[in-house]
Amino acid sequence: MEPLRVNARLVLPPDELSVTYARAGGPGGQHVNKVETKVVLRFSVQDSQVLGDVRRARIMERLASKLTTAGELVIHSSATRERSRNLEDARERLAEQLREALVQQKSRKATRPTRGSQKRRLNTKRQRSDVKKQRRKPDRE
Repeated sequence: MEPLRVNARLVLPPDELSVTYARAGGPGGQHVNKVETKVVLRFSVQDSQVLGDVRRARIMERLASKLTTAGELVIHSSATRERSRNLEDARERLAEQLREALVQQKSRKATRPTRGSQKRRLNTKRQRSDVKKQRRKPDRE
């Protein structure tokens, strides 16, 4: 197996990827019962040598719901009837998930409403209140 390029700066060596095959369900008739075309691709985020501490922490945080308790990211692929195409699909999905997890999110800067927007909001509230007051029955005294 060849190295997996995640982005311009990160390439996963093949020895860090574990691939197993299994029998896939779905269409295929009798053929599906004798050929293992489903691909299970595993990548251990926790034990990876190519990830730095910052990258590892970011991936562990962003993909926490998709990781096993051992810190592995597991991708299943049985989209096609061919083992090689399923392997490519699983590799691409792994790379895409890691790519998305490694993108640094912009920090949110707190903003305040402008004085004009506050005045406009209060004016519309007053106008709405007046409309509702006009609908009421007059007070009897």
